[in-house]
Amino acid sequence: MSKACALHILVKTREEAEKLKQQLVKGADFGKLAKQHSLCPSGKKGGDLGEFRKGQMVKAFDDAVFKGPVLEVQGPVKTQFGFHLIKTLYRS
Repeated sequence: MSKACALHILVKTREEAEKLKQQLVKGADFGKLAKQHSLCPSGKKGGDLGEFRKGQMVKAFDDAVFKGPVLEVQGPVKTQFGFHLIKTLYRS
């Protein structure tokens, strides 16, 4: 079974996600932005979701982590929770 480790930032609006993504593109620290802005409890840990298996997350999130590029910020990805910026650290 495929496994991955990812960071994410969860916000309410696409606009907020886009603004944060621009900061990341300019070199902002993902963990610091997650602590400041993420609505997910993982924000306290810099957005770290730890290791999880394919199928444990909602489909749009899962697709981004398991099909998208590693170590690049993806998003905004819309789910029922809001808009995510996702950085896959590794997958196997």
